[in-house]
Amino acid sequence: MKPSKSLASLSLDLDNKWSYMKTHGDKGWTAFPSYLDTLVPRVLDFLRARDLRITFFVVGQDAALPQNRDALAALAAGGTHEIGNHSFHHEPWLHLYSRSEIESEFARAEEAIEAATNVRPRGFRGPGFSFSPTVLDVLVRRGYEYDASTFPTFLGPLARAYYFASTRLTPDERAQRKQLFGRFSEGFRPLKPYRWQTRAGTLVELPVTTMPLVKLPIHASYLLYLSSFHKHTARIALTYFDAALRLCAATGVEPSLLLHPLDFLGREDATETKELSFFPAMNMERERKLEIVSEALKMMSRRFEVVPMIEHARRTAALRALPIVPAETLPSHDEQAAAIVG
Repeated sequence: MKPSKSLASLSLDLDNKWSYMKTHGDKGWTAFPSYLDTLVPRVLDFLRARDLRITFFVVGQDAALPQNRDALAALAAGGTHEIGNHSFHHEPWLHLYSRSEIESEFARAEEAIEAATNVRPRGFRGPGFSFSPTVLDVLVRRGYEYDASTFPTFLGPLARAYYFASTRLTPDERAQRKQLFGRFSEGFRPLKPYRWQTRAGTLVELPVTTMPLVKLPIHASYLLYLSSFHKHTARIALTYFDAALRLCAATGVEPSLLLHPLDFLGREDATETKELSFFPAMNMERERKLEIVSEALKMMSRRFEVVPMIEHARRTAALRALPIVPAETLPSHDEQAAAIVG
């Protein structure tokens, strides 16, 4: 009898076109331009062809708009995929929100997402990997089972600098986005699941997996970025990903892989993506992107049992006692707000 595979999880942050424009400081985002009608059927067909079940982290503002209801309802149809909460306004400075603002943000997102999908989210990922002790405490009080907002890598500041180089943000807007993609210290966070201890109770944390030991990113967008330099670098990127999976298996890390909408949109989708050319790999052909993502997921499925994040969280927590990390060790809202003012 073959030994059972270790667990892994797969998720997609359903950031819409307007949310990228908003974070980038571009005009026109307030009209909420969307590519969901193009993206959602493509992603669902892709997953169905590979028999994959994943978690979609949905933005509440999209769920609140009637024109997006059909696309979002399709994600939840049949109960195949999990629906998670990705905040209402998709602002990567969520860690600067007060408790009352966080409560309102979650309540609005939950109401809109449930109305659009008939599903009440039980998992959360902060936009731009933003979170705080108050965010975690509110999640526990609102009945969430897990958070997935940590991104343990040392490259956050470099990614932020690369991103800022393509923007025309004001000094105030730059300060607001000061922790986009996380601080250098995020690289010291654990890769394996653990529990946050908050005043209200505990909450499972499922980190976005980076390469064990060196903490370099391995999510699909990073693989596509590595593949964009030359026609032969896709093989190098996939070899790199395979090495990361081998390290995960060797160190007992159950990988949680992150996807983004732009992993499924290429230069042929110019109408939907012309304002997003500042993103890496947006000049690649769609089919080439899909081939690379497909090969990476095939590698992952060969080594691991790939499930939605809520199943990963429940099964992991049921199998063993998870380490406890006090949420109060994180900088508080007041401390982070003071750092911005300073």
